[in-house]
Amino acid sequence: MIDYNNKRFRAIQNSENGQVAEGLVFHYHQEGNVLSCNYSGGDIIKGHLIGLVDSNGVIDMRYHQVDSKGQLMTGICTSTPHLMETGKIRLHESWQWTSGNLSKGTSVLEEV
Repeated sequence: MIDYNNKRFRAIQNSENGQVAEGLVFHYHQEGNVLSCNYSGGDIIKGHLIGLVDSNGVIDMRYHQVDSKGQLMTGICTSTPHLMETGKIRLHESWQWTSGNLSKGTSVLEEV
C-alpha cells in the first residue's frame, strides 16, 4: 500500500465541469488505510475528502466542498496512482458529482 501521509498534491488538469483549479494544493493525511484531506482555493472556500486506500494505492473517496457561489457540492472519486520517473506520485482521478448536475469528469494531481 502507498503511504500518502503528509504528501501534498497539486491539480494539473481537470474536466471543464470540475471546480478544482490548476495549482490548488491538497494535503493528505493517512492512518492505516484511512485517508483524509482539507483543501481550499480558487472557487472552493472549504473542502474535505475522506477515503480508503487499497493494497495497490488506489483511493476510493468521497468529497464535499462549499464553493464561492455558496453551494454545497458533493461527489465520489477513484484515484489511481502512477509512479513518475522522478519518484513522485501522479494520481489519475475519475469522479462524479453526487449533487448538482451529477456529471462525471477526470482530473490529474501530481505530488509536490
